[in-house]
Amino acid sequence: MTDEHGAACGCNEYQELSRREFLSTTAGISGSVYAASAFPGWLPRVVLAEHYSATRDVMVSVFQRGGVDGLAMCIPFTDPAYYAGRPTIATPAPDSLAANRAIALDGTWAIPPGMLGVGPAYEAQDMLIAHAVGLTTKSRSHFDAQRWMEVGKMADPNLVTGWLGRHIASVPPMRADALLRGMGVASGLPKTLVGAPKTLPIPDPANYTLAGSSSTRTARLSVLEGDYGLTAEPLRSNALDAVNTIELLATLGINQYVPANGVVYPNTAFGRALRSVAALIKSDIGLEAAQVDIGGWDTHAQQDPNAGAMFALMQNFAGSLGAFWADVIDTGYPATLVAVSEFGRNVRENGSAGTDHGRGTTMFAMGRSIAGGRVLADWPGISQDQLEDNQDLQVTIDYRDILAEIVQNRLENPNLGVVFPGYTPTFRGVTR
Repeated sequence: MTDEHGAACGCNEYQELSRREFLSTTAGISGSVYAASAFPGWLPRVVLAEHYSATRDVMVSVFQRGGVDGLAMCIPFTDPAYYAGRPTIATPAPDSLAANRAIALDGTWAIPPGMLGVGPAYEAQDMLIAHAVGLTTKSRSHFDAQRWMEVGKMADPNLVTGWLGRHIASVPPMRADALLRGMGVASGLPKTLVGAPKTLPIPDPANYTLAGSSSTRTARLSVLEGDYGLTAEPLRSNALDAVNTIELLATLGINQYVPANGVVYPNTAFGRALRSVAALIKSDIGLEAAQVDIGGWDTHAQQDPNAGAMFALMQNFAGSLGAFWADVIDTGYPATLVAVSEFGRNVRENGSAGTDHGRGTTMFAMGRSIAGGRVLADWPGISQDQLEDNQDLQVTIDYRDILAEIVQNRLENPNLGVVFPGYTPTFRGVTR
């Protein structure tokens, strides 16, 4: 497996992870609900009457798959243990004369040059970086840690729905006529969204259609609508929702979407995915949540956060988030974006100039109602005697604390016991 830059992606376990299966539990609306005349010809006819009628934010969930090295993303530059443990992969301190020196966020924390794309959102106090975050139940398995994080509960094989799926299922739709309440930008529905009504996996929203010749597309869609209209539930509704969503997205013309403020998204899979999510949010079709993945973070060898593979990956990640902020959040659209990863990396670099599976890592939250412009940390330290198992940054903030506060305060869902069963969160002032 390789990432979109062509770099090898991590350990054997990560390479063997199977594709997520397509699971949908949607309730149905049949017929071609939306006429082409009702939707963009991109901008300015994009804001419909209902756009600001709902006070809930649209949730954009980003999963950084592979295990992010949080110490490379947000650097404790005043701690000598950081430099002692990373003689070849540390980013030089902000007061260094090195060309690739870090950029100070305050007197304790800094970001590397690869993360400059999030600088404007952070300076506008719309971005929060949380550190020493993660699962409070230890796992060094990508498969287990990702699953636990996505379902919102550790080590429970009986829980099969995702935390974001249960959120959507436990609140009324933002638009009563919405065909698409949730979307995973993926070939199979991400576990995070499993259980959500009117939710589909859509690998490329800008080009979502039936495979085969375009000359017979309309006829084949009509046949499918006729065939599935006679089948039993839930297959009937699921199939018709998918067919109607194909027609809906075709009317939007996402390829012609012009971002606000002259924003140019990175021409990467991740950048294009966030651009499509931005277009759907602005179209006001009733989308309530989107899940987007960015892989390649399993940096066991030749990590090089200053000029190599991880530097390019951080540029893609930060540049895409920065574009989304300027295009959507800074222009006033109600959206919150959160980026998580299944675990962090060892504090000390390994013999291959990389880092192995660890524990605590970073988490990013971005939105107009996020209390940003700061690093949130109950910092345990990274000196040898402060490390978990003598090698890892401890987890001092459960990732669900951050998500739960956003779910209640920005997504207006008080059903936290449904979204995160068996867990009582601690609110940490993430939202304004």
